[in-house]
Amino acid sequence: MNNKLKIIISILISVGLFTSLTSFYVPAENLQIRLFAHLKVSSLQLNTVSGKYMVLADGNSVGQNALESVFKLTLKGDSIQLSQDDKLLGNFIYIKFVGNGNEEIKVKLINPDRKARIYENNLSFSVSEEYIRIINDVVLDNYIGGVTEAEAGSRSNLEFYKVQAILARTFALTHINKHVAEGFSLCDQVHCQAYYGKPKDLTIFKAIEETKGKVVVDENLNLIVAAFHSNSGGQTANSEDVWGSRTSYLRSVSDSFSIKMPNAKWERRMLTDDWLTYLKLKHNVPTELAGAKSEALNFKQDQRKIFLECNNSRVPLKNIRSDLQLKSTFFSISEINKDSVLFKGRGYGHGLGMCQEGAMRMSKSGYNYIQILNFYYKNIQLIDLHKLSFFKDE
Repeated sequence: MNNKLKIIISILISVGLFTSLTSFYVPAENLQIRLFAHLKVSSLQLNTVSGKYMVLADGNSVGQNALESVFKLTLKGDSIQLSQDDKLLGNFIYIKFVGNGNEEIKVKLINPDRKARIYENNLSFSVSEEYIRIINDVVLDNYIGGVTEAEAGSRSNLEFYKVQAILARTFALTHINKHVAEGFSLCDQVHCQAYYGKPKDLTIFKAIEETKGKVVVDENLNLIVAAFHSNSGGQTANSEDVWGSRTSYLRSVSDSFSIKMPNAKWERRMLTDDWLTYLKLKHNVPTELAGAKSEALNFKQDQRKIFLECNNSRVPLKNIRSDLQLKSTFFSISEINKDSVLFKGRGYGHGLGMCQEGAMRMSKSGYNYIQILNFYYKNIQLIDLHKLSFFKDE
């Protein structure tokens, strides 16, 4: 086996998709996405938007879902009661709506009550932890379309959607087995990637088609951790400053594109006594000492720092951000008066990788998706997984 083929195989093994020397990743492979993962669902209704579904209950066909049909699923003990157009079909352990590939179905939660969403491909339902578990068995790029809109918003432009789609695809393949022990690939929350079903903006479909199969790899051809955040405040962060481990591609860059964007600046006021008490009780900072108190009340960041240093005490800024629920770690502190301090902050999010607002501004200024990716991630390559099969012949 030549070295090129060994490298490609190692990539595919790393995302859990390589099965044999003659089996290469095909981006049409389905993912199993748990829907409404944060909710305790006990009842919902479904109706087909397009196409036709075969309805299977405990492995047996109980009919087809035509466009005019409305199905209701209600939790009943350790099973799910299924009815079609108010006609009871029975109680079942496992229900699946199976299509031929192009179907769309509307899901409306009843309890808890939520707005309807449209999902593509197949849906399955079972009972888990005393509530209904919903799994969307969805084609990869259909999932990427939903993630792109959920993470990037609607009414953006083509180049920015391309960037977000490539990062969403890279993240999905890197974390494809994140929930495998629970019986699905990923959930629909930000714990994995936000996903709310089929996107409404048609530009997203074009962006996905024009970047089909593309993912981001590092200099060793490993899929990157596709980190991104809302706004860098003018400077992104190094991976070791946030996660404790160094990567070659998540390096701090000066980001003028994020300045003057909506989340570039923020402020937070706090009582001086509350701030000093927090530092003393939570981080053992001797704020009763004049030197430590002065440093705690007069902290400045022109460039990103990792710690707040007071009298030889080093408090990680990421801990302060988490504890006080601040928008970022990129903040300075000053006294307003003898009773209050002002946190004057920059940016929104952890600061790693792509700054979404900066990337939006770049795309509107004429930069293409490749230039944007190479600005925010260093030492990377774009690779097209569709074209890997030719290595088999070398």
